[in-house]
Amino acid sequence: MGIYTATALASVVLVVAAELLWWRTGIFTTVRYWIAMVIVLGFQVPVDGWLTKLSDPIVIYAESDMTGVRAPWDIPVEDFAFGFGMVTLAMALWVRNGRRDAS
Repeated sequence: MGIYTATALASVVLVVAAELLWWRTGIFTTVRYWIAMVIVLGFQVPVDGWLTKLSDPIVIYAESDMTGVRAPWDIPVEDFAFGFGMVTLAMALWVRNGRRDAS
């Protein structure tokens, strides 16, 4: 397993574990979280696809650091994992800190 794949998976595992075991904001059970994730994907796919297209890439990955599996428009699947981890982390912390400030 390459370093990019390992860190992408670790980001998902750590953020999901932190949400379920520590922060417990409940965002995974809300419709607005999942709508936000669909919106993120709606922008991530065309932008990431344009940046990583194999025919004329702007961003080039070391193939040895990743699985080599690519989704629509040559997007490395690891990019989706990082996107999920990053957006979920931001949203969970936003909700957590907002609740604490309101108390």
